Amino acid sequence: MSWTSLLHNPEGITSVYQGNPPDLVGVHLHEAVLRTDGPTLTLRLDLARYPEQPPLKWAVQRFNTTQVEISFSGIREIVIEGFGADIRANVSMASDNGVTLDVMSSQARIRAVADAAFISKLTAYANEV
Repeated sequence: MSWTSLLHNPEGITSVYQGNPPDLVGVHLHEAVLRTDGPTLTLRLDLARYPEQPPLKWAVQRFNTTQVEISFSGIREIVIEGFGADIRANVSMASDNGVTLDVMSSQARIRAVADAAFISKLTAYANEV
């Protein structure tokens, strides 16, 4: 089961990747934000693969990296272990009485259970690495 099938709004990411969004393996985790509103956890990630045919406005600006914010609302459980400055992680999501999230890297681990998951932002930028 694809991670996008667990989203309440998969249309944007599915459209940008023409029905074949990348797995959440080797993503760059920029931030994990907890908010009492919801309560909500939002992850800001760079995806490991850029679309083969990106939207015209991305192509014109010569973007090469897709960044997505995935929000998990109605957080019921959360565990955060470790953290770091440059986290490359594997993210998995499963459906189990809501949405179960696992973020795993050599530096950090985040595990959460939420009522729902959705894309709160989908953008791109020119990564000068």
